[in-house]
Amino acid sequence: MSSQELLTASEAARALGISLDTLRRWDRAGRIRTERDNANRRLVRRKSEELSARNRFRGVVRAVEVDGFLARVELDITAPARVVAIITREATEELGLRPGQEAVAVVKSTSVMVER
Repeated sequence: MSSQELLTASEAARALGISLDTLRRWDRAGRIRTERDNANRRLVRRKSEELSARNRFRGVVRAVEVDGFLARVELDITAPARVVAIITREATEELGLRPGQEAVAVVKSTSVMVER
């Protein structure tokens, strides 16, 4: 396998839009598959299912509302639309989400429903 097929943990975290600490926790919990190099550093396959989400929406955080363990995050995206996500408070804090900050929403779903 060539080294071009592998990402460092930092590169993979950046590609997923998560913190390095979150990637490490996901690895320990078995939520993402990693390999180890000779120095025992985590490596993630570039073609990993976790890195294959195609729907990425770059935008600016409009609002963050934390309530208990959850947070509601509104993201203004380039199209005249917005993405609203319900994520954990911990994730909000780890990502340091604040209104006015650039962020990327990564959507990976087996089905998407649209209403009009």
